[in-house]
Amino acid sequence: MPNRTDAQKIVKPDADGIAAAARKAGKKGPPPVHLWNPEFCGDLDMRIARDGTWFYLGTPIGRKPLVKLFASIIRKDGDDYFLVTPVEKVGIIVDDAPFVAVDFEVSGSGRDQAITFTTNVDDEATAGPDHPIRVARDRETGEPSPYILIRANLEALIDRKSFYRLVDLGVHHVVDGTRWFGLWSGGEFFAIIPSADLEADG
Repeated sequence: MPNRTDAQKIVKPDADGIAAAARKAGKKGPPPVHLWNPEFCGDLDMRIARDGTWFYLGTPIGRKPLVKLFASIIRKDGDDYFLVTPVEKVGIIVDDAPFVAVDFEVSGSGRDQAITFTTNVDDEATAGPDHPIRVARDRETGEPSPYILIRANLEALIDRKSFYRLVDLGVHHVVDGTRWFGLWSGGEFFAIIPSADLEADG
């Protein structure tokens, strides 16, 4: 999180107040968080775990409508995540990505294939130029962590069961002279792993 001044640390934002402001701002459609530039009001004791569970004051938030409300006003500025309303901007902790892609549907085939993901907060995104898939690999274990861009610079971690299904859809394709194993969606090819590495692992 960014450095906070002592004055900022004294401020204790309230989740109920943030929720009320979000409800008011979102009555006419998705909240335009990219247009809002309120003053930073301090950090909120809220965390999104890697599995997509939201915690407030150390307790899981069990009400999905409330989670969806908070999810609608997330913004990432630099490396930090915030909940933003027209009048408040509060910092939250995100362990990995703010969303989790928990399922997907496929239409078409080959280069005409389209893969549409659904997140844990019911957002949908079809992988393509505006919603790219990327795969990060752990430097020590080589374990892949796949992501899809949902909106602005907010990604969803693709859950394990969905990733295994995606692998079943994978094909080999040459990109800039290198043969890759990856996926087609929305007219784009998304490389997952060099074919040589995959074959060596096999």
